[in-house]
Amino acid sequence: MRKLTTLLLAVAFIAGMGAFAWKACATDEPAKQTEDKSSAGTPATDTGAAPAGGDATAAGGECCKAGDTTPPLDLVKNTPKGGLHNPYNGKWADVGEEGHKKFLSFGCNGCHGGGGGGGMCPPLTNDTWVYGPDDDTLFRLVSLGSDDLKKQGYTRHGQETVVGPMPAFGGIIKTSDDLWKVIAWIRTVNPSSQAKVDKPVQ
Repeated sequence: MRKLTTLLLAVAFIAGMGAFAWKACATDEPAKQTEDKSSAGTPATDTGAAPAGGDATAAGGECCKAGDTTPPLDLVKNTPKGGLHNPYNGKWADVGEEGHKKFLSFGCNGCHGGGGGGGMCPPLTNDTWVYGPDDDTLFRLVSLGSDDLKKQGYTRHGQETVVGPMPAFGGIIKTSDDLWKVIAWIRTVNPSSQAKVDKPVQ
C-alpha cells in the first residue's frame, strides 16, 4: 500500500509540474510573438500606432518590410512619392506563386488576363508601362486607381489599348504585403521590368 501511495504521489507531482510548465510556456509564448512582430517592424493593427513605412520614411528609414499588415492606402498616404520599395525585390520567384494566387483572388485577371497577358486592359507582360514600371508608381496605381493617380500629378507615358480607367484596389487588398507579392509576381512574368524597380519616370 505504501508503494502505491508513493507511486500516486509521484504521478501527481509529475502531472502538476507538467501543467505548471505548460502554463508557463503558454504564458510566455504570446510575449515572444509580440516581440518578434515588433522587431520585424510589423505594427499590431489595433494599437493605434502610425502605419509602418510612413514614419520610417519620414525619418529617413526605408520602406517597406515583408509581412507588413499596413493597408495599402495608409502606406501610400504616409509615404512620400518615390519612397515605396518592394521588400521582395530580387526574391520575386520566392513569392511569385503566392502573388499569382492573390492576383487571381483579387480579380485582376478579369482585365489583365490570368497570366497577365492582357485583355480589356494592358498586358503586364510587355515593356509598355502606362505610368511607369517602378515599384512606387505600380503600388500607387493599384492602390489608388488611375483617376486618383492622375489627381496626384501622374501622367501617361505609354500608350496601350484600355477600355476604362484602372479601378482602385487599395480598399480590396487588405495588406501592403499582399500587394507587394502581386507586384513580385508581375516581375516574374515581365523580367525586363526587374531592372526598373527603382527608376521612376514621373
